[in-house]
Amino acid sequence: MNRDYIWNFNDEFISYLKSTRANLNAMPELGMQEYKTSAYIKNELDKMGYAYKSHIETSVSGMIKGSDPSKTIAFRADMDALNSNNQIKHLCGHDGHMTILLGLLNYIKTNKIIPKDNIVFIFQPAEEAPGGAQPMIENNLMTDYNINEIYGLHIYPELKKGEIGCKKGPFLARICEIDVEILGKAAHGAAPHKGKDAILIASQFLNMVQGIISREVSPINPAVLTFGSIHGGSRRNIICDKVNLEATLRVFSDEVYDFIKSRVISIAKGLELAHNCTITVNTNDDYPAVNNDEALYEQFKNLITSDESLKYIDLDYLMISEDFSYYQKEVQGLFFMLGSQNEELGHIHGLHTHEFDFEPEVLLDGIDIFLKILKSKNAI
Repeated sequence: MNRDYIWNFNDEFISYLKSTRANLNAMPELGMQEYKTSAYIKNELDKMGYAYKSHIETSVSGMIKGSDPSKTIAFRADMDALNSNNQIKHLCGHDGHMTILLGLLNYIKTNKIIPKDNIVFIFQPAEEAPGGAQPMIENNLMTDYNINEIYGLHIYPELKKGEIGCKKGPFLARICEIDVEILGKAAHGAAPHKGKDAILIASQFLNMVQGIISREVSPINPAVLTFGSIHGGSRRNIICDKVNLEATLRVFSDEVYDFIKSRVISIAKGLELAHNCTITVNTNDDYPAVNNDEALYEQFKNLITSDESLKYIDLDYLMISEDFSYYQKEVQGLFFMLGSQNEELGHIHGLHTHEFDFEPEVLLDGIDIFLKILKSKNAI
Protein backbone atom coordinates (compact mmCIF):
# COMPACT_ATOMS: atom_id res chain seq x y z
CA MET A 1 0.00 0.00 0.00
CA ASN A 2 1.29 3.45 -0.93
CA ARG A 3 -0.58 5.61 1.57
CA ASP A 4 -0.48 5.89 5.33
CA TYR A 5 -4.07 5.86 6.56
CA ILE A 6 -5.08 7.11 10.00
CA TRP A 7 -7.67 4.32 10.20
CA ASN A 8 -7.16 0.72 11.23
CA PHE A 9 -7.09 -0.74 7.71
CA ASN A 10 -5.48 -4.01 8.75
CA ASP A 11 -4.83 -7.08 6.59
CA GLU A 12 -8.09 -8.72 7.62
CA PHE A 13 -10.08 -5.66 6.55
CA ILE A 14 -8.24 -5.43 3.23
CA SER A 15 -8.90 -9.13 2.60
CA TYR A 16 -12.60 -8.48 3.26
CA LEU A 17 -12.62 -5.72 0.65
CA LYS A 18 -10.84 -7.86 -1.94
CA SER A 19 -13.20 -10.80 -1.51
CA THR A 20 -16.28 -8.57 -1.45
CA ARG A 21 -15.32 -6.81 -4.66
CA ALA A 22 -14.49 -10.16 -6.33
CA ASN A 23 -17.84 -11.63 -5.28
CA LEU A 24 -19.84 -8.63 -6.50
CA ASN A 25 -17.84 -8.48 -9.73
CA ALA A 26 -18.73 -12.12 -10.38
CA MET A 27 -22.51 -11.51 -10.21
CA PRO A 28 -23.15 -8.63 -12.65
CA GLU A 29 -26.81 -7.83 -13.19
CA LEU A 30 -28.67 -5.22 -15.22
CA GLY A 31 -30.72 -2.40 -13.74
CA MET A 32 -33.79 -3.46 -11.73
CA GLN A 33 -32.61 -7.07 -12.02
CA GLU A 34 -30.00 -7.03 -9.23
CA TYR A 35 -31.54 -9.95 -7.33
CA LYS A 36 -28.33 -11.86 -6.56
CA THR A 37 -26.53 -8.61 -5.79
CA SER A 38 -29.15 -7.34 -3.35
CA ALA A 39 -29.33 -10.77 -1.69
CA TYR A 40 -25.56 -10.71 -1.25
CA ILE A 41 -25.67 -7.22 0.27
CA LYS A 42 -28.47 -8.21 2.64
CA ASN A 43 -26.49 -11.25 3.74
CA GLU A 44 -23.48 -9.05 4.49
CA LEU A 45 -25.65 -6.61 6.43
CA ASP A 46 -27.15 -9.51 8.39
CA LYS A 47 -23.63 -10.63 9.39
CA MET A 48 -22.88 -7.09 10.62
CA GLY A 49 -26.19 -6.80 12.44
CA TYR A 50 -27.62 -3.89 10.44
CA ALA A 51 -31.35 -3.59 9.77
CA TYR A 52 -32.45 -2.67 6.26
CA LYS A 53 -35.45 -2.26 3.98
CA SER A 54 -36.28 -1.99 0.28
CA HIS A 55 -37.99 1.11 -1.12
CA ILE A 56 -38.16 -0.42 -4.59
CA GLU A 57 -37.40 -3.94 -5.79
CA THR A 58 -33.71 -4.91 -5.40
CA SER A 59 -32.85 -1.71 -3.48
CA VAL A 60 -31.33 -1.98 -0.01
CA SER A 61 -31.09 0.83 2.52
CA GLY A 62 -30.85 1.30 6.26
CA MET A 63 -29.79 3.60 9.04
CA ILE A 64 -27.24 3.45 11.84
CA LYS A 65 -28.86 5.52 14.57
CA GLY A 66 -26.65 8.08 16.24
CA SER A 67 -26.20 8.42 19.98
CA ASP A 68 -27.15 12.11 19.97
CA PRO A 69 -28.23 12.92 16.41
CA SER A 70 -28.50 16.47 15.12
CA LYS A 71 -28.52 15.43 11.45
CA THR A 72 -28.66 12.44 9.14
CA ILE A 73 -25.86 11.86 6.61
CA ALA A 74 -26.41 9.46 3.72
CA PHE A 75 -24.00 7.61 1.45
CA ARG A 76 -25.13 6.06 -1.83
CA ALA A 77 -23.69 3.24 -3.94
CA ASP A 78 -25.11 2.08 -7.29
CA MET A 79 -25.50 -1.63 -8.00
CA ASP A 80 -26.11 -2.34 -11.69
CA ALA A 81 -23.78 -3.65 -14.38
CA LEU A 82 -23.67 -3.07 -18.15
CA ASN A 83 -24.53 -5.08 -21.23
CA SER A 84 -21.66 -4.71 -23.71
CA ASN A 85 -21.34 -6.91 -26.79
CA ASN A 86 -23.92 -9.28 -25.31
CA GLN A 87 -21.88 -9.63 -22.12
CA ILE A 88 -23.18 -8.39 -18.78
CA LYS A 89 -20.20 -7.10 -16.82
CA HIS A 90 -19.22 -4.53 -14.22
CA LEU A 91 -17.52 -2.06 -16.54
CA CYS A 92 -18.31 1.14 -14.63
CA GLY A 93 -16.96 0.48 -11.13
CA HIS A 94 -20.29 -0.13 -9.42
CA ASP A 95 -18.88 -3.30 -7.86
CA GLY A 96 -16.27 -1.02 -6.30
CA HIS A 97 -18.86 1.53 -5.15
CA MET A 98 -20.83 -1.19 -3.35
CA THR A 99 -17.64 -2.57 -1.80
CA ILE A 100 -16.68 0.88 -0.51
CA LEU A 101 -20.05 1.34 1.19
CA LEU A 102 -20.06 -2.18 2.63
CA GLY A 103 -16.48 -1.55 3.74
CA LEU A 104 -17.53 1.63 5.53
CA LEU A 105 -20.27 -0.24 7.38
CA ASN A 106 -17.92 -3.12 8.18
CA TYR A 107 -15.29 -0.72 9.53
CA ILE A 108 -17.79 1.06 11.77
CA LYS A 109 -19.04 -2.26 13.16
CA THR A 110 -15.64 -3.97 13.53
CA ASN A 111 -14.07 -0.98 15.27
CA LYS A 112 -17.13 -0.52 17.50
CA ILE A 113 -17.63 3.09 16.40
CA ILE A 114 -20.77 4.61 17.90
CA PRO A 115 -21.81 7.47 15.60
CA LYS A 116 -23.13 10.66 17.14
CA ASP A 117 -25.28 11.45 14.08
CA ASN A 118 -27.46 9.14 12.02
CA ILE A 119 -25.75 7.44 9.06
CA VAL A 120 -27.87 6.15 6.17
CA PHE A 121 -26.60 3.65 3.62
CA ILE A 122 -28.26 3.39 0.20
CA PHE A 123 -27.61 0.59 -2.29
CA GLN A 124 -29.43 1.82 -5.38
CA PRO A 125 -30.37 -0.23 -8.45
CA ALA A 126 -30.35 0.87 -12.07
CA GLU A 127 -28.14 3.95 -12.19
CA GLU A 128 -27.24 3.15 -15.80
CA ALA A 129 -30.89 2.73 -16.77
CA PRO A 130 -33.73 3.25 -16.22
CA GLY A 131 -32.64 5.08 -13.04
CA GLY A 132 -33.35 3.91 -9.51
CA ALA A 133 -32.90 7.14 -7.57
CA GLN A 134 -36.16 8.83 -8.52
CA PRO A 135 -38.45 5.85 -7.80
CA MET A 136 -36.71 5.31 -4.45
CA ILE A 137 -37.36 8.96 -3.58
CA GLU A 138 -40.98 8.64 -4.74
CA ASN A 139 -41.28 5.68 -2.35
CA ASN A 140 -40.28 7.85 0.62
CA LEU A 141 -36.56 7.08 0.89
CA MET A 142 -35.61 10.60 1.96
CA THR A 143 -38.50 11.15 4.36
CA ASP A 144 -38.30 7.69 5.96
CA TYR A 145 -34.78 8.48 7.16
CA ASN A 146 -35.13 12.28 7.33
CA ILE A 147 -31.89 12.68 5.34
CA ASN A 148 -30.18 16.07 5.60
CA GLU A 149 -27.23 15.61 3.26
CA ILE A 150 -26.01 12.91 0.88
CA TYR A 151 -22.68 11.88 -0.68
CA GLY A 152 -21.78 9.77 -3.68
CA LEU A 153 -18.63 8.93 -5.58
CA HIS A 154 -17.52 7.40 -8.84
CA ILE A 155 -14.30 5.52 -9.49
CA TYR A 156 -12.73 7.48 -12.34
CA PRO A 157 -9.80 6.30 -14.47
CA GLU A 158 -9.31 9.75 -16.01
CA LEU A 159 -7.72 10.74 -12.68
CA LYS A 160 -4.61 9.13 -11.22
CA LYS A 161 -4.79 7.00 -8.10
CA GLY A 162 -4.76 9.40 -5.14
CA GLU A 163 -6.37 12.24 -7.10
CA ILE A 164 -9.84 13.36 -6.05
CA GLY A 165 -11.90 15.42 -8.49
CA CYS A 166 -14.92 17.59 -7.88
CA LYS A 167 -16.61 20.80 -9.02
CA LYS A 168 -18.77 23.39 -7.34
CA GLY A 169 -22.29 23.76 -8.72
CA PRO A 170 -23.25 22.11 -12.04
CA PHE A 171 -20.90 19.18 -12.58
CA LEU A 172 -22.41 16.34 -14.64
CA ALA A 173 -24.78 17.01 -17.52
CA ARG A 174 -28.54 16.94 -17.83
CA ILE A 175 -29.42 14.60 -20.68
CA CYS A 176 -32.22 13.98 -23.15
CA GLU A 177 -32.78 11.24 -25.72
CA ILE A 178 -34.13 12.48 -29.06
CA ASP A 179 -35.66 10.14 -31.66
CA VAL A 180 -36.59 11.45 -35.10
CA GLU A 181 -38.56 9.67 -37.80
CA ILE A 182 -38.73 11.14 -41.31
CA LEU A 183 -41.44 9.71 -43.58
CA GLY A 184 -41.09 10.48 -47.28
CA LYS A 185 -42.28 8.59 -50.33
CA ALA A 186 -40.54 5.74 -52.15
CA ALA A 187 -39.85 5.86 -55.89
CA HIS A 188 -37.48 4.40 -58.43
CA GLY A 189 -34.02 5.89 -58.25
CA ALA A 190 -34.30 6.80 -61.94
CA ALA A 191 -37.44 8.88 -61.22
CA PRO A 192 -36.69 10.82 -58.03
CA HIS A 193 -39.32 13.45 -58.86
CA LYS A 194 -42.02 10.87 -58.13
CA GLY A 195 -40.89 10.37 -54.55
CA LYS A 196 -39.90 12.33 -51.43
CA ASP A 197 -36.33 11.45 -50.53
CA ALA A 198 -36.14 10.87 -46.77
CA ILE A 199 -32.33 10.63 -46.96
CA LEU A 200 -32.08 14.07 -48.56
CA ILE A 201 -34.42 15.50 -45.93
CA ALA A 202 -32.42 13.81 -43.16
CA SER A 203 -29.19 15.34 -44.45
CA GLN A 204 -30.75 18.80 -44.42
CA PHE A 205 -32.14 18.19 -40.94
CA LEU A 206 -28.75 17.11 -39.58
CA ASN A 207 -27.00 20.08 -41.14
CA MET A 208 -29.49 22.53 -39.66
CA VAL A 209 -29.66 21.12 -36.11
CA GLN A 210 -25.88 21.13 -35.83
CA GLY A 211 -26.04 24.88 -36.23
CA ILE A 212 -28.17 25.29 -33.10
CA ILE A 213 -25.31 24.98 -30.63
CA SER A 214 -22.63 26.57 -32.82
CA ARG A 215 -24.73 29.60 -33.79
CA GLU A 216 -27.72 29.94 -31.45
CA VAL A 217 -26.35 29.03 -28.00
CA SER A 218 -23.88 31.21 -26.14
CA PRO A 219 -20.41 29.61 -26.20
CA ILE A 220 -20.16 30.06 -22.41
CA ASN A 221 -23.01 27.55 -21.98
CA PRO A 222 -21.63 24.02 -22.48
CA ALA A 223 -23.88 21.89 -24.66
CA VAL A 224 -23.57 18.81 -26.87
CA LEU A 225 -26.06 17.48 -29.42
CA THR A 226 -24.89 14.22 -30.94
CA PHE A 227 -26.82 12.21 -33.54
CA GLY A 228 -25.12 8.86 -33.16
CA SER A 229 -27.44 6.65 -35.17
CA ILE A 230 -29.10 6.98 -38.59
CA HIS A 231 -30.94 4.24 -40.47
CA GLY A 232 -32.70 4.45 -43.81
CA GLY A 233 -32.92 3.06 -47.30
CA SER A 234 -33.05 -0.44 -48.72
CA ARG A 235 -31.35 -0.42 -52.14
CA ARG A 236 -29.10 1.85 -54.14
CA ASN A 237 -31.74 2.47 -56.81
CA ILE A 238 -34.76 3.15 -54.58
CA ILE A 239 -35.67 6.59 -53.25
CA CYS A 240 -35.76 6.11 -49.48
CA ASP A 241 -39.15 6.59 -47.86
CA LYS A 242 -38.14 6.44 -44.16
CA VAL A 243 -35.14 7.49 -42.06
CA ASN A 244 -34.77 7.10 -38.28
CA LEU A 245 -32.27 9.12 -36.30
CA GLU A 246 -31.25 8.87 -32.64
CA ALA A 247 -29.51 11.58 -30.65
CA THR A 248 -28.35 12.52 -27.17
CA LEU A 249 -28.53 16.08 -25.83
CA ARG A 250 -26.35 17.07 -22.89
CA VAL A 251 -26.39 20.48 -21.21
CA PHE A 252 -26.20 22.07 -17.75
CA SER A 253 -28.65 24.97 -18.01
CA ASP A 254 -32.36 24.14 -17.92
CA GLU A 255 -33.04 27.21 -20.07
CA VAL A 256 -30.57 26.08 -22.75
CA TYR A 257 -31.94 22.54 -22.52
CA ASP A 258 -35.48 23.68 -23.28
CA PHE A 259 -34.30 26.03 -26.05
CA ILE A 260 -32.35 23.35 -27.93
CA LYS A 261 -35.23 20.88 -27.74
CA SER A 262 -37.67 23.47 -29.04
CA ARG A 263 -35.34 24.39 -31.92
CA VAL A 264 -34.95 20.75 -32.98
CA ILE A 265 -38.74 20.47 -33.12
CA SER A 266 -39.05 23.79 -35.00
CA ILE A 267 -36.51 22.72 -37.63
CA ALA A 268 -38.38 19.46 -38.11
CA LYS A 269 -41.67 21.33 -38.62
CA GLY A 270 -40.03 23.67 -41.10
CA LEU A 271 -38.70 20.79 -43.16
CA GLU A 272 -42.12 19.13 -43.06
CA LEU A 273 -43.58 22.19 -44.77
CA ALA A 274 -40.67 22.55 -47.19
CA HIS A 275 -40.83 18.93 -48.38
CA ASN A 276 -44.49 18.11 -47.72
CA CYS A 277 -43.47 15.11 -45.63
CA THR A 278 -43.99 13.91 -42.07
CA ILE A 279 -41.31 14.31 -39.40
CA THR A 280 -41.94 13.05 -35.86
CA VAL A 281 -39.68 14.12 -32.99
CA ASN A 282 -39.90 12.27 -29.67
CA THR A 283 -37.90 13.47 -26.68
CA ASN A 284 -37.25 11.55 -23.49
CA ASP A 285 -36.10 13.69 -20.58
CA ASP A 286 -33.51 11.73 -18.66
CA TYR A 287 -31.43 12.61 -15.59
CA PRO A 288 -31.11 16.22 -14.38
CA ALA A 289 -27.66 17.78 -14.03
CA VAL A 290 -25.59 16.81 -10.99
CA ASN A 291 -25.36 20.09 -9.08
CA ASN A 292 -22.98 20.08 -6.11
CA ASP A 293 -24.04 22.11 -3.10
CA GLU A 294 -21.62 25.02 -2.71
CA ALA A 295 -21.29 24.75 1.08
CA LEU A 296 -20.64 20.99 0.98
CA TYR A 297 -18.21 21.54 -1.88
CA GLU A 298 -16.10 24.05 0.09
CA GLN A 299 -16.05 21.75 3.12
CA PHE A 300 -15.06 18.80 0.94
CA LYS A 301 -12.32 20.68 -0.90
CA ASN A 302 -10.79 21.85 2.38
CA LEU A 303 -10.97 18.30 3.70
CA ILE A 304 -9.14 16.80 0.72
CA THR A 305 -6.53 19.53 0.38
CA SER A 306 -5.65 19.13 4.07
CA ASP A 307 -4.56 15.52 3.35
CA GLU A 308 -1.03 15.58 1.95
CA SER A 309 -1.37 12.03 0.63
CA LEU A 310 -4.24 13.04 -1.65
CA LYS A 311 -4.32 15.53 -4.51
CA TYR A 312 -7.40 17.62 -5.12
CA ILE A 313 -8.32 18.27 -8.76
CA ASP A 314 -10.87 20.98 -9.59
CA LEU A 315 -12.64 19.43 -12.56
CA ASP A 316 -14.42 21.18 -15.39
CA TYR A 317 -17.92 20.31 -16.60
CA LEU A 318 -18.27 16.63 -17.52
CA MET A 319 -20.83 15.65 -20.15
CA ILE A 320 -21.50 12.26 -18.54
CA SER A 321 -24.65 11.92 -16.44
CA GLU A 322 -25.69 10.42 -13.09
CA ASP A 323 -29.06 9.96 -11.44
CA PHE A 324 -27.48 10.98 -8.12
CA SER A 325 -28.84 14.36 -9.28
CA TYR A 326 -32.34 13.41 -8.10
CA TYR A 327 -31.14 13.21 -4.48
CA GLN A 328 -29.62 16.68 -4.84
CA LYS A 329 -33.02 18.07 -5.75
CA GLU A 330 -34.25 16.93 -2.33
CA VAL A 331 -31.34 17.77 0.03
CA GLN A 332 -27.80 19.09 0.03
CA GLY A 333 -25.62 16.68 -1.90
CA LEU A 334 -22.08 16.23 -3.14
CA PHE A 335 -20.74 13.91 -5.85
CA PHE A 336 -17.02 13.44 -6.48
CA MET A 337 -14.61 11.42 -8.60
CA LEU A 338 -12.18 8.91 -7.08
CA GLY A 339 -9.01 8.53 -9.15
CA SER A 340 -8.02 4.99 -10.15
CA GLN A 341 -5.51 5.35 -12.99
CA ASN A 342 -2.25 3.45 -12.45
CA GLU A 343 -0.02 3.03 -15.49
CA GLU A 344 2.30 0.54 -13.75
CA LEU A 345 -0.59 -1.85 -13.17
CA GLY A 346 -2.15 -1.19 -16.57
CA HIS A 347 -5.20 0.51 -15.08
CA ILE A 348 -5.46 3.09 -17.84
CA HIS A 349 -8.64 2.06 -19.62
CA GLY A 350 -11.82 4.10 -19.55
CA LEU A 351 -15.21 3.44 -18.03
CA HIS A 352 -17.51 1.16 -20.04
CA THR A 353 -14.56 -0.67 -21.61
CA HIS A 354 -13.87 -4.37 -21.07
CA GLU A 355 -10.33 -3.60 -19.89
CA PHE A 356 -11.42 -1.23 -17.08
CA ASP A 357 -10.03 -2.24 -13.68
CA PHE A 358 -8.65 -0.75 -10.46
CA GLU A 359 -6.48 -1.77 -7.53
CA PRO A 360 -7.77 -2.58 -4.02
CA GLU A 361 -6.25 0.58 -2.55
CA VAL A 362 -8.79 2.63 -4.53
CA LEU A 363 -11.42 1.04 -2.29
CA LEU A 364 -9.48 2.14 0.78
CA ASP A 365 -9.30 5.68 -0.60
CA GLY A 366 -13.07 5.76 -0.92
CA ILE A 367 -13.66 4.46 2.59
CA ASP A 368 -11.00 6.82 3.93
CA ILE A 369 -12.80 9.81 2.43
CA PHE A 370 -16.23 8.73 3.68
CA LEU A 371 -14.80 8.34 7.18
CA LYS A 372 -13.09 11.72 6.90
CA ILE A 373 -16.39 13.32 5.91
CA LEU A 374 -18.09 11.83 8.97
CA LYS A 375 -15.23 12.83 11.27
CA SER A 376 -15.09 16.39 9.91
CA LYS A 377 -18.78 16.80 10.72
CA ASN A 378 -18.36 15.36 14.22
CA ALA A 379 -20.67 12.53 13.21
CA ILE A 380 -18.20 9.90 14.49
